[in-house]
Amino acid sequence: MRRFTQLSQEERYIITAGLRSKLSITEIAQNLGRPLCTVYRELGRNRNTHDDYYRAEVAHQYAVARRHRARRGSQFSPEYWQEIIYYLKKKYSPEQIVGVLARKGTIPISHETIYKFILKDKRRGGLLFTNLRIMPKRRRKRYNSHDSRGTLPGKKHISKRPQSAESRRTLGHWEGDTVIGADRHHCIVTLTERKTGFVIIKKVRRRSSKEVTKACLRAIRSHTDKFKTITFDNGTEFHGYKEIENLFHVPCYFATPYHSWERGTNENTNGLIRQYLPKKTCMKNVSQAYCDWIANELNSRPRKRLGFLTPKEVFYA
Repeated sequence: MRRFTQLSQEERYIITAGLRSKLSITEIAQNLGRPLCTVYRELGRNRNTHDDYYRAEVAHQYAVARRHRARRGSQFSPEYWQEIIYYLKKKYSPEQIVGVLARKGTIPISHETIYKFILKDKRRGGLLFTNLRIMPKRRRKRYNSHDSRGTLPGKKHISKRPQSAESRRTLGHWEGDTVIGADRHHCIVTLTERKTGFVIIKKVRRRSSKEVTKACLRAIRSHTDKFKTITFDNGTEFHGYKEIENLFHVPCYFATPYHSWERGTNENTNGLIRQYLPKKTCMKNVSQAYCDWIANELNSRPRKRLGFLTPKEVFYA
Protein backbone atom coordinates (compact mmCIF):
# COMPACT_ATOMS: atom_id res chain seq x y z
CA MET A 1 0.00 0.00 0.00
CA ARG A 2 1.35 3.43 -0.96
CA ARG A 3 2.24 5.65 1.98
CA PHE A 4 0.50 9.03 1.95
CA THR A 5 2.76 12.08 1.57
CA GLN A 6 1.87 15.75 1.84
CA LEU A 7 1.34 17.69 -1.37
CA SER A 8 4.36 19.72 -2.43
CA GLN A 9 4.23 23.36 -3.49
CA GLU A 10 4.87 22.33 -7.12
CA GLU A 11 1.85 19.99 -7.01
CA ARG A 12 -0.28 22.86 -5.74
CA TYR A 13 0.82 24.95 -8.72
CA ILE A 14 -0.35 22.09 -11.00
CA ILE A 15 -3.75 22.16 -9.28
CA THR A 16 -3.99 25.94 -9.76
CA ALA A 17 -3.04 25.65 -13.44
CA GLY A 18 -5.59 22.87 -13.95
CA LEU A 19 -8.41 24.90 -12.41
CA ARG A 20 -7.56 27.90 -14.61
CA SER A 21 -7.59 25.62 -17.66
CA LYS A 22 -11.09 24.41 -16.71
CA LEU A 23 -9.92 20.82 -16.23
CA SER A 24 -12.09 18.48 -14.19
CA ILE A 25 -11.00 17.32 -10.73
CA THR A 26 -10.54 13.81 -12.14
CA GLU A 27 -8.18 15.11 -14.85
CA ILE A 28 -6.19 17.16 -12.31
CA ALA A 29 -5.82 14.08 -10.08
CA GLN A 30 -4.61 12.03 -13.06
CA ASN A 31 -2.03 14.71 -13.96
CA LEU A 32 -0.75 14.62 -10.37
CA GLY A 33 -0.82 10.85 -10.09
CA ARG A 34 -2.81 11.30 -6.89
CA PRO A 35 -6.13 9.82 -5.69
CA LEU A 36 -9.20 11.87 -6.46
CA CYS A 37 -9.96 12.29 -2.74
CA THR A 38 -6.56 13.95 -2.19
CA VAL A 39 -7.39 16.77 -4.61
CA TYR A 40 -10.89 17.21 -3.13
CA ARG A 41 -9.39 17.36 0.37
CA GLU A 42 -6.81 19.93 -0.77
CA LEU A 43 -9.45 22.18 -2.32
CA GLY A 44 -11.66 21.90 0.72
CA ARG A 45 -8.95 22.72 3.28
CA ASN A 46 -6.69 25.24 1.58
CA ARG A 47 -8.90 27.62 -0.43
CA ASN A 48 -8.33 31.31 0.23
CA THR A 49 -10.73 32.19 3.05
CA HIS A 50 -11.27 35.74 1.68
CA ASP A 51 -12.54 35.00 -1.85
CA ASP A 52 -12.91 31.18 -1.83
CA TYR A 53 -10.49 30.80 -4.76
CA TYR A 54 -7.66 28.27 -4.76
CA ARG A 55 -4.17 29.74 -5.18
CA ALA A 56 -1.00 27.65 -4.81
CA GLU A 57 0.96 30.25 -2.76
CA VAL A 58 -1.81 30.78 -0.23
CA ALA A 59 -2.67 27.06 -0.04
CA HIS A 60 0.95 26.16 0.71
CA GLN A 61 1.12 28.78 3.47
CA TYR A 62 -2.04 27.36 5.05
CA ALA A 63 -0.68 23.80 4.92
CA VAL A 64 2.71 24.70 6.43
CA ALA A 65 1.10 26.71 9.23
CA ARG A 66 -1.29 23.84 10.01
CA ARG A 67 1.56 21.33 10.25
CA HIS A 68 3.51 23.67 12.51
CA ARG A 69 0.55 24.04 14.88
CA ALA A 70 -0.06 20.29 14.89
CA ARG A 71 3.57 19.49 15.80
CA ARG A 72 3.89 22.11 18.53
CA GLY A 73 4.79 20.26 21.73
CA SER A 74 3.20 17.01 20.61
CA GLN A 75 6.42 15.00 20.19
CA PHE A 76 7.41 15.31 23.86
CA SER A 77 5.20 13.41 26.28
CA PRO A 78 4.56 14.46 29.91
CA GLU A 79 6.79 11.54 30.99
CA TYR A 80 9.59 12.91 28.80
CA TRP A 81 9.36 16.33 30.47
CA GLN A 82 9.29 14.69 33.89
CA GLU A 83 12.66 13.12 33.10
CA ILE A 84 14.02 16.55 32.10
CA ILE A 85 12.66 18.07 35.34
CA TYR A 86 14.39 15.27 37.27
CA TYR A 87 17.77 16.24 35.78
CA LEU A 88 17.08 19.96 36.29
CA LYS A 89 16.51 19.33 40.00
CA LYS A 90 19.88 17.55 40.05
CA LYS A 91 21.32 20.92 38.84
CA TYR A 92 22.12 19.65 35.32
CA SER A 93 22.29 22.44 32.74
CA PRO A 94 20.03 22.16 29.65
CA GLU A 95 23.08 21.29 27.50
CA GLN A 96 24.06 18.54 29.94
CA ILE A 97 20.51 17.16 29.86
CA VAL A 98 20.57 17.09 26.05
CA GLY A 99 23.86 15.18 26.16
CA VAL A 100 22.59 12.63 28.67
CA LEU A 101 19.37 12.01 26.72
CA ALA A 102 21.38 11.62 23.50
CA ARG A 103 23.55 8.97 25.15
CA LYS A 104 20.38 7.13 26.24
CA GLY A 105 19.04 7.20 22.67
CA THR A 106 15.75 8.96 23.51
CA ILE A 107 13.90 11.50 21.34
CA PRO A 108 16.35 14.32 20.48
CA ILE A 109 15.69 17.74 21.96
CA SER A 110 17.61 21.03 21.85
CA HIS A 111 18.79 22.97 24.90
CA GLU A 112 16.90 26.02 23.54
CA THR A 113 13.63 24.06 23.81
CA ILE A 114 14.43 23.21 27.44
CA TYR A 115 15.17 26.88 28.20
CA LYS A 116 11.81 27.85 26.66
CA PHE A 117 10.11 25.22 28.81
CA ILE A 118 11.79 26.67 31.94
CA LEU A 119 10.81 30.26 31.03
CA LYS A 120 7.23 29.18 30.38
CA ASP A 121 7.20 27.47 33.78
CA LYS A 122 8.57 30.64 35.39
CA ARG A 123 5.84 32.82 33.84
CA ARG A 124 3.29 30.45 35.38
CA GLY A 125 4.85 30.89 38.81
CA GLY A 126 7.02 27.75 38.69
CA LEU A 127 10.44 27.44 40.28
CA LEU A 128 12.36 25.34 37.74
CA PHE A 129 14.52 28.37 36.89
CA THR A 130 16.00 28.29 40.40
CA ASN A 131 17.86 25.11 39.45
CA LEU A 132 19.86 26.91 36.76
CA ARG A 133 23.39 28.02 37.61
CA ILE A 134 23.95 31.59 38.82
CA MET A 135 25.29 34.29 36.54
CA PRO A 136 29.01 35.11 36.99
CA LYS A 137 29.82 38.12 39.10
CA ARG A 138 30.64 41.30 37.22
CA ARG A 139 34.00 42.69 38.18
CA ARG A 140 35.02 46.32 38.30
CA LYS A 141 38.08 47.26 36.27
CA ARG A 142 40.78 49.02 38.22
CA TYR A 143 42.78 51.65 36.38
CA ASN A 144 46.03 53.39 37.41
CA SER A 145 46.22 51.79 40.83
CA HIS A 146 49.07 49.91 42.43
CA ASP A 147 48.03 46.47 43.61
CA SER A 148 49.74 45.15 46.73
CA ARG A 149 47.28 42.31 47.32
CA GLY A 150 48.85 38.95 48.17
CA THR A 151 52.43 40.26 48.18
CA LEU A 152 54.89 37.58 49.28
CA PRO A 153 58.47 37.16 48.02
CA GLY A 154 59.24 33.93 46.18
CA LYS A 155 55.77 33.18 44.84
CA LYS A 156 55.82 31.64 41.35
CA HIS A 157 53.62 33.45 38.83
CA ILE A 158 51.16 31.49 36.69
CA SER A 159 53.27 32.30 33.62
CA LYS A 160 55.92 29.89 34.99
CA ARG A 161 53.45 27.01 35.04
CA PRO A 162 54.40 24.08 32.73
CA GLN A 163 52.82 23.82 29.30
CA SER A 164 51.17 20.51 30.23
CA ALA A 165 49.01 22.44 32.72
CA GLU A 166 48.00 25.00 30.10
CA SER A 167 46.96 22.42 27.51
CA ARG A 168 44.75 20.30 29.85
CA ARG A 169 46.11 17.20 28.13
CA THR A 170 47.44 15.57 31.28
CA LEU A 171 45.68 14.95 34.57
CA GLY A 172 47.02 16.38 37.83
CA HIS A 173 47.04 20.16 37.41
CA TRP A 174 44.72 21.86 39.89
CA GLU A 175 43.33 25.32 40.66
CA GLY A 176 42.40 26.47 44.18
CA ASP A 177 40.35 29.18 45.86
CA THR A 178 38.14 29.85 48.86
CA VAL A 179 34.39 30.51 48.94
CA ILE A 180 33.46 32.74 51.87
CA GLY A 181 30.37 32.54 54.08
CA ALA A 182 28.20 35.40 55.29
CA ASP A 183 30.08 35.75 58.60
CA ARG A 184 33.39 36.25 56.69
CA HIS A 185 35.10 33.60 58.85
CA HIS A 186 33.74 30.15 58.05
CA CYS A 187 34.40 29.19 54.44
CA ILE A 188 35.27 26.32 52.14
CA VAL A 189 38.42 25.57 50.16
CA THR A 190 37.86 24.32 46.62
CA LEU A 191 40.40 22.50 44.46
CA THR A 192 39.46 21.77 40.83
CA GLU A 193 41.41 19.54 38.44
CA ARG A 194 41.84 21.33 35.11
CA LYS A 195 41.48 18.43 32.67
CA THR A 196 38.42 16.73 34.18
CA GLY A 197 36.74 19.41 36.32
CA PHE A 198 36.89 17.02 39.29
CA VAL A 199 36.45 19.05 42.52
CA ILE A 200 37.45 18.54 46.15
CA ILE A 201 35.74 20.70 48.80
CA LYS A 202 37.08 21.16 52.34
CA LYS A 203 35.38 23.08 55.14
CA VAL A 204 37.49 25.44 57.30
CA ARG A 205 36.48 27.38 60.39
CA ARG A 206 38.44 30.49 59.50
CA ARG A 207 40.01 31.89 56.37
CA SER A 208 43.55 31.92 57.70
CA SER A 209 46.74 30.70 56.06
CA LYS A 210 47.14 27.96 58.68
CA GLU A 211 43.60 26.55 58.34
CA VAL A 212 43.55 26.75 54.54
CA THR A 213 46.94 25.03 54.26
CA LYS A 214 45.71 22.18 56.50
CA ALA A 215 42.63 21.77 54.28
CA CYS A 216 44.81 21.61 51.16
CA LEU A 217 47.06 19.00 52.77
CA ARG A 218 44.03 16.84 53.65
CA ALA A 219 42.84 17.06 50.06
CA ILE A 220 46.20 16.10 48.61
CA ARG A 221 46.65 13.15 50.99
CA SER A 222 43.44 11.57 49.66
CA HIS A 223 44.69 11.79 46.05
CA THR A 224 48.47 12.03 46.36
CA ASP A 225 49.26 10.51 42.96
CA LYS A 226 46.79 12.86 41.21
CA PHE A 227 48.56 16.15 42.09
CA LYS A 228 51.29 17.60 39.86
CA THR A 229 50.76 21.36 40.27
CA ILE A 230 48.33 23.76 41.97
CA THR A 231 47.49 27.30 40.84
CA PHE A 232 46.06 29.39 43.67
CA ASP A 233 44.20 32.66 43.91
CA ASN A 234 46.43 35.51 45.12
CA GLY A 235 44.83 35.79 48.56
CA THR A 236 46.99 35.70 51.68
CA GLU A 237 45.19 32.55 52.89
CA PHE A 238 47.41 30.57 50.49
CA HIS A 239 50.69 31.92 51.84
CA GLY A 240 51.42 28.57 53.51
CA TYR A 241 52.05 27.01 50.11
CA LYS A 242 55.70 26.23 50.98
CA GLU A 243 54.50 23.52 53.38
CA ILE A 244 52.61 21.89 50.51
CA GLU A 245 55.66 22.01 48.26
CA ASN A 246 57.95 20.61 50.97
CA LEU A 247 55.67 17.75 52.05
CA PHE A 248 54.34 16.57 48.69
CA HIS A 249 56.71 18.15 46.15
CA VAL A 250 53.76 19.74 44.37
CA PRO A 251 54.80 23.10 42.81
CA CYS A 252 52.39 25.95 43.60
CA TYR A 253 51.73 28.88 41.29
CA PHE A 254 49.72 32.07 41.74
CA ALA A 255 47.41 33.91 39.36
CA THR A 256 47.67 37.62 38.69
CA PRO A 257 45.62 39.65 41.22
CA TYR A 258 42.04 40.29 40.02
CA HIS A 259 42.57 38.10 36.92
CA SER A 260 40.03 35.45 37.86
CA TRP A 261 39.87 34.19 34.26
CA GLU A 262 43.39 32.78 34.71
CA ARG A 263 41.78 30.19 36.99
CA GLY A 264 38.67 29.77 34.87
CA THR A 265 38.10 26.12 35.73
CA ASN A 266 37.99 26.83 39.46
CA GLU A 267 35.94 30.01 39.06
CA ASN A 268 33.35 28.11 37.03
CA THR A 269 33.23 25.37 39.68
CA ASN A 270 32.72 27.92 42.46
CA GLY A 271 29.78 29.28 40.50
CA LEU A 272 28.27 25.79 40.44
CA ILE A 273 28.86 25.40 44.18
CA ARG A 274 26.90 28.62 44.78
CA GLN A 275 23.81 26.73 43.60
CA TYR A 276 24.07 24.72 46.82
CA LEU A 277 25.59 27.45 49.02
CA PRO A 278 24.09 30.75 47.78
CA LYS A 279 25.68 34.07 48.65
CA LYS A 280 24.84 35.35 52.14
CA THR A 281 24.74 31.75 53.36
CA CYS A 282 26.38 31.42 56.76
CA MET A 283 28.73 28.46 56.54
CA LYS A 284 29.10 28.00 60.27
CA ASN A 285 26.76 25.00 60.26
CA VAL A 286 27.96 23.58 56.94
CA SER A 287 29.54 20.20 57.66
CA GLN A 288 32.33 18.40 55.85
CA ALA A 289 29.84 15.65 55.05
CA TYR A 290 27.65 18.17 53.21
CA CYS A 291 30.71 19.50 51.34
CA ASP A 292 31.54 15.94 50.27
CA TRP A 293 27.95 15.48 49.08
CA ILE A 294 28.12 18.68 46.97
CA ALA A 295 31.45 17.56 45.48
CA ASN A 296 29.97 14.17 44.61
CA GLU A 297 26.95 15.82 42.97
CA LEU A 298 29.20 18.00 40.79
CA ASN A 299 31.60 15.17 40.02
CA SER A 300 28.66 13.02 38.92
CA ARG A 301 27.24 15.67 36.61
CA PRO A 302 28.00 15.14 32.86
CA ARG A 303 30.09 17.80 31.11
CA LYS A 304 29.85 18.84 27.49
CA ARG A 305 33.63 19.23 27.10
CA LEU A 306 34.08 15.63 28.30
CA GLY A 307 31.68 14.27 25.71
CA PHE A 308 28.97 14.24 28.42
CA LEU A 309 30.94 11.89 30.60
CA THR A 310 31.19 12.88 34.27
CA PRO A 311 34.34 14.30 35.91
CA LYS A 312 34.40 11.24 38.18
CA GLU A 313 34.38 8.85 35.21
CA VAL A 314 37.30 10.61 33.53
CA PHE A 315 39.25 11.27 36.75
CA TYR A 316 39.24 7.63 37.82
CA ALA A 317 39.48 6.15 34.30
